[in-house]
Amino acid sequence: MDMTESNVNPEWPPPPAYQPHQPTALLTEPVSRRRAKKRGPVALLTAVAIVAAAVGGGTAYGIQELTGGTSAVVAGSTSTDVVPASQKGTVAGVAKAVSPSIVEINATSNAGSSTGSGVIITGDGEIITNNHVVSGASRITVTTSDGKEYTAQVVGTDSGKDLALIKLDNASGLKAATLGDSSGLRVGDQVVAIGSPEGLTGTVTSGIVSALDRDVTVPTEEGQQQQPGGGWPFEFGGQEFNGDTGSSTTTYKAIQTDASLNPGNSGGALIDMNGDIIGINSAMYSASGSSSSDAGSVGLGFAIPVNTVKADLAKLRAGATD
Repeated sequence: MDMTESNVNPEWPPPPAYQPHQPTALLTEPVSRRRAKKRGPVALLTAVAIVAAAVGGGTAYGIQELTGGTSAVVAGSTSTDVVPASQKGTVAGVAKAVSPSIVEINATSNAGSSTGSGVIITGDGEIITNNHVVSGASRITVTTSDGKEYTAQVVGTDSGKDLALIKLDNASGLKAATLGDSSGLRVGDQVVAIGSPEGLTGTVTSGIVSALDRDVTVPTEEGQQQQPGGGWPFEFGGQEFNGDTGSSTTTYKAIQTDASLNPGNSGGALIDMNGDIIGINSAMYSASGSSSSDAGSVGLGFAIPVNTVKADLAKLRAGATD
């Protein structure tokens, strides 16, 4: 008997022919499939983000405003590309990206004049600011970061939240800010403030979120807010600071920050490190009894959460004046 033949099982298949390039082909196909699958979820997540932006709620609403076709951008605070990737997380990157969306506001009334700040939310010149910046104003002028000056009209006010919406006359092509989501803020998060303290347009300061949900009380009656020199009277912890708040006041929950705020920052932006607006600066601490000329930042500033702004925006656009 041939021993070689006895060791060969006739049911075994013959070995495959040697193909030197086959392993390469086998590796290439799975890799390309894996890459295709990786692109799929990214595209899906992008689509979901866009749909979420149209729904509203606490996360986002935007793409295009339904009240005139302008492009107010509103998005979650962690999903936007306001700041280029190479500069994300830096104060310089945030300042460069967001400064064109911040304006200086000068309001004149019978009580005098005041200087504040505002945030552009649509390309045709809708601007969010504090009610106390424009309360009772007979004339409002706005200066953008590139030095252009516009007149503006009050669209709506909400003294209870110290918010106002104004609209520039004959404006177009402006850079709208991205409104983020203040519900996810944590104590210790880094923030940047941009405004016009003491008329110094485009001033940038930085700090952290010091506390959340602080009760801050400010006056609502026109004229009380416009102190000589543009001071900010307000009440905190049962004490009055930087002037008399008067008998008509409102209290709201505020973000506390140690980013330097001074008179003129009021109505400007508090921004996260992605470049999203997460608050509207509204008040600062000043030692009791000090005059507005002595007022200055001591690391205790307060901002209205941007989710409060977003919830109030439809009312302001409808022309509310309370």
